Amino acid sequence: MSDDTPSSRTPKDAHYAKLRRAHRERTRGPLPADSRKKPAPRPGKPGPADRVRLYGIHTVEAALGNRERVLHRLYATRNALNRLEIDEANPPCPLEIVEPRFLDSELGSDAVHQGVMLEADPLRAKRLSDLGTSDLILVLDQVTDPHNVGALLRSAVAFGAGAVVTTSRHSPQESGVLAKSASGALEFIPYVQITNLADALNEIAELGFQTIGLDSEGEGELEPALSGTRIALVLGSEGKGLRQKTRETVSVLTRLEMPGAIRSLNVSNAAAVALYAARRFMGSAQRG
Repeated sequence: MSDDTPSSRTPKDAHYAKLRRAHRERTRGPLPADSRKKPAPRPGKPGPADRVRLYGIHTVEAALGNRERVLHRLYATRNALNRLEIDEANPPCPLEIVEPRFLDSELGSDAVHQGVMLEADPLRAKRLSDLGTSDLILVLDQVTDPHNVGALLRSAVAFGAGAVVTTSRHSPQESGVLAKSASGALEFIPYVQITNLADALNEIAELGFQTIGLDSEGEGELEPALSGTRIALVLGSEGKGLRQKTRETVSVLTRLEMPGAIRSLNVSNAAAVALYAARRFMGSAQRG
């Protein structure tokens, strides 16, 4: 009878044992589909009905610096508090030091909170009368994805737009997801929600704006159509684009010329390109 204890095995025995294990793993077949699925995201807990929960370093930092924000309570890890450069002894609002798992539980597993959450009142509703002397604005026709709207807000702030105007229905309300996607931009630009887009476009035109619709079926390219000293760029939803009534209401319907193999852009990317073109036009007009 042979001695098969681990101490009696030779390197050759170990080598063949390794080969047998590899063969068993290869012939076992793929794992069942259920075992390959990622765990379902854990939802967060609902916060107070009259408040928004903002999270992420840039989002919270911008909100803390916005005098229009009514702040209620800040939850932060010590690391996040250091990144925000907040004095624990003199916080801008009531402060609670927490562990990351607390924020995971409150906000859900999908929220990239970076160790900080702020409970605050929603911003005061803005109106078209708040446009002031703005010379460039974005108008959205039922863009529903809060991530896209957040990216649009960022682009609008980056290119010096004075407002983002959207419908109150079929558009995201202020939320943690929208604010996080905007990475602080929500605090720097009016997010105007109106009831009827066609009426709003007529009112915007009466304020001296050239209303330019962007659509793949536009009559001509965007750049040659730009004119005047005030421009409103109008973009449609991710799937359907501009609605027919919107197409009929804008001053001119244009398109972004795409010379490459891909003929369309995500709405937030298209907006960034259009804002850049409009801002360059307005800059050259002022220099001329």
